Amino acid sequence: MSDRDGRDWELVGAPNARDLGGLVGADGRRVRPGRLIRTPALGRLTDEDLPVFGKLAPACVVDLRADSEIEVAPVDRLVGEPRPVHLPVHDPEHPVFTYVSAVLLGHDLGAYAELARQGTPGAMAAIYRWFVTGASARAGFAEAVRLAARPENLPLVYHCSAGKDRTGWLTVILLTALGVDEATIRAEYLRNNPLTESLRAVIVESMRRRQPELDVEAVLPVLEVRPEYLDAAYSEVRRVHGSFEAYLRDGLGLDDEVIEALRAQLLE
Repeated sequence: MSDRDGRDWELVGAPNARDLGGLVGADGRRVRPGRLIRTPALGRLTDEDLPVFGKLAPACVVDLRADSEIEVAPVDRLVGEPRPVHLPVHDPEHPVFTYVSAVLLGHDLGAYAELARQGTPGAMAAIYRWFVTGASARAGFAEAVRLAARPENLPLVYHCSAGKDRTGWLTVILLTALGVDEATIRAEYLRNNPLTESLRAVIVESMRRRQPELDVEAVLPVLEVRPEYLDAAYSEVRRVHGSFEAYLRDGLGLDDEVIEALRAQLLE
């Protein structure tokens, strides 16, 4: 995790975890530090990570993974007694979800040959469009925002498997609702890649050893975030709703009262 200068939180088992505090939102007010934390799945936290994570003292941990992803992954390592909330954002029609999990967990990728042929960057863009229109996506993201608007749930930690796509789009939603500008949101989204550079190298090298014929170009797109993924979601918002404000209101059912409560809790 990280404050704006990157010193406060360092989690070996969750290198792209970070605190959204310090970003400038509506009326020049900054997001309160230590209140809104995005992470990957927490099953790989090390023993040394636990006291660091414990300082945060999360009140609520939102898990955006499907049951099928949770079952095959290490159990989240939590400190204290945060309230776990399961809001699955998953579509079995999109094999990219299970592909990402298979890559992260070192599973056999033989079943995904067709996905590799179709092109994983295109599949990732399709997932981001689905984030905007999919029923479970709209329900899960909307409920996560409502949770963040209630003081008893703060500090709020939220994650999926890799902490970059579902977690990334929920971050876009939260920060937009808080009045953070799009350029800042985009930069925050793209921070994932430098934060996970060494982890990606380890994963790819490990996969190469097990599968010498591995097509790295089919794997990297699911280990990275890319501007075109975010562009696909933003374009879908405009296509379906016309504006992000309308998406928040009509697509996610977040009325002015929820947005005002969110800003009251999370902006200084």
